[in-house]
Amino acid sequence: MLLAPMAGLTHTALRRLLTELGGVGLLSTEMLSARALPHERPDHPFLARTPSESPLSWQLLVARPEEVGPAVEVLDRWGTEVLDLNLGCPAPQARRRGGGAFLAADLPRTRAVVREIRRRWAGPLSAKFRLGPGPDEAPVQDLVRLLGDEGADWITVHARFRGEPYGRPARWDWIARVKVWASVPVVGNGDVASPEDVGRMMAQTGCDAVMIGRAAARTPWIFRRAAVQVFHRGSLGPNPDPARVYLRYAELLAESFDERRALGRFKEFTHHFAENYAFGHLLASSVQASSCFEQAVARARRFLEENGPQCSTPACL
Repeated sequence: MLLAPMAGLTHTALRRLLTELGGVGLLSTEMLSARALPHERPDHPFLARTPSESPLSWQLLVARPEEVGPAVEVLDRWGTEVLDLNLGCPAPQARRRGGGAFLAADLPRTRAVVREIRRRWAGPLSAKFRLGPGPDEAPVQDLVRLLGDEGADWITVHARFRGEPYGRPARWDWIARVKVWASVPVVGNGDVASPEDVGRMMAQTGCDAVMIGRAAARTPWIFRRAAVQVFHRGSLGPNPDPARVYLRYAELLAESFDERRALGRFKEFTHHFAENYAFGHLLASSVQASSCFEQAVARARRFLEENGPQCSTPACL
C-alpha cells in the first residue's frame, strides 16, 4: 500500500506517524516543483525527513524537459529512493506552469519529459495521473502506453476525470480498464476509506497495489489494519486510541516545524481527523479558530477529554 502525495498533509510529521503505526509500504512527499528544487535546502519544511521515513517517493511537478536535469541532480544528491511524476494535478498552479494534468494532456511534451527523467534517473520511476477530461478512452490509453514504453516502472490511476471533485465517487471501473491497457503494474487510487475498500478495489479492478489518500489523515492506522485484514501480514494488536494518535501527531508537528507551519498543518490534519468523532465539527472549528499552535492543541485536548470516537463511519476502529 502506498501513501498518496497530498499538499499540506504528506510531510515529515504525518510520515513519521504512519511509520510508527505501521503497514505503509511506500511513503510520499508533498508535490514538489522541479523548477524550484535546485534553489531549496534539504532542511526546507517541504523537504525535511528523518531516516525512519523510508522508502520515500518524491513527487515532482514538471512542465518542461529542461527542468528535469537540475532537479534530478539535487534529488540524487539527497539520496532519493523513488521519483513520481505528477500528471494528475488540476489545480491553477499546475495550469499556470503547464504541469500535472496539463502536461498529461500534451503527449509529445509528456514523452519528452519522461524520456529526460529516464535518461538522468536510473532508480524507480512512477507516474500518477487522473483520467482525461471526459469518458473518451483514447487519451487515457495513449498516455498509459506512452508511460510504459518510455520506462515508467509503475503507474497510479486517480480514478476521476480531470475536473471532477473529490465528492464525486471514484470510477473504479476505469482502473480495471487501465490494468488491461498497461504493460507495467497499476496502482489504484480514489475512495479508499477502510481496509475493506483496499480488498474491494483490488478484487474489482485487478490493480497490483492501492494508494491511500485522505483516509491516511482521517484514520492513520488504516495501513496497519489493511496489512493484517487484507494481506494477512502481522497482527492487529490492541485498537489504537484515536486521542493518543492525534496528540502524538501534534508532538511530531512541534518537533518538525516552526509554530506557524505547525499550526497550519495541525488545522489541515484536524479537518480530516475530526470525522472520527460524532461532534467532530466542534473540534475542527475550535482548532481552525485558534491563533497559535499552543492554543489549538489545548483546545483539542479539551475536546478529547469530553468526547470519545464514534463508530458509525468507515473511520470506525
